Amino acid sequence: MATKNLTLVDFESTIADNDIVLVDFWASWCGPCRAFAPVFEKSSAAHPDIVHAKVDTEAEQQLAAMANIRSIPTIMAFREGVLVYSRPGVLPAPALDDLIDQVKALDMARVHATVTERRAVAGA
Repeated sequence: MATKNLTLVDFESTIADNDIVLVDFWASWCGPCRAFAPVFEKSSAAHPDIVHAKVDTEAEQQLAAMANIRSIPTIMAFREGVLVYSRPGVLPAPALDDLIDQVKALDMARVHATVTERRAVAGA
């Protein structure tokens, strides 16, 4: 599957409508972002079952602010609409593959239960 460019308009629906979504927040002037781009593209080709998406933080400043992006590149992983990973920095290909394996292996019933518990505590 080709890497998808996300905007504020389609960010939430992409996360909601797909089982696993990896998002690379980047900018064209960022050297580490440019170095990571081929790794992300190869991962996209190797994992067609996962949406690989990119957010240009210069073009999508409001989205980057809403996602609390403070450093680029930042990689986020969503599973079943839940943010399960968010870290700045470049990942080498083996680390990205390991992240994908970990996201796929998550016990999502447990993750959803934890999210529900945390929301209940926050609401109390």
